Amino acid sequence: MADPVTILNLIFCIIIVALGYWEYHKKESLIALYIAITFGLFGIAHLGIILGVNSSNIFILTIRSIAYLVIIYALYKTAVGHWSNK
Repeated sequence: MADPVTILNLIFCIIIVALGYWEYHKKESLIALYIAITFGLFGIAHLGIILGVNSSNIFILTIRSIAYLVIIYALYKTAVGHWSNK
């Protein structure tokens, strides 16, 4: 049986992806879209672990690294004001 924490993390990822997608379509918020993409990637990693992939597998590490890079990019763009509402 899969770890309950990993299953709970996957459920939260799905909720965050849905809310981010919804917010993006309501207000065209790029930061919401990037957050949704990030948690979608984390969700893929959680699903892989639930399906038996080792958490130190290169696939899981790559997916998680990309997710972190996406959120770093989004926060950088927000910090420098590229997505501010004018």
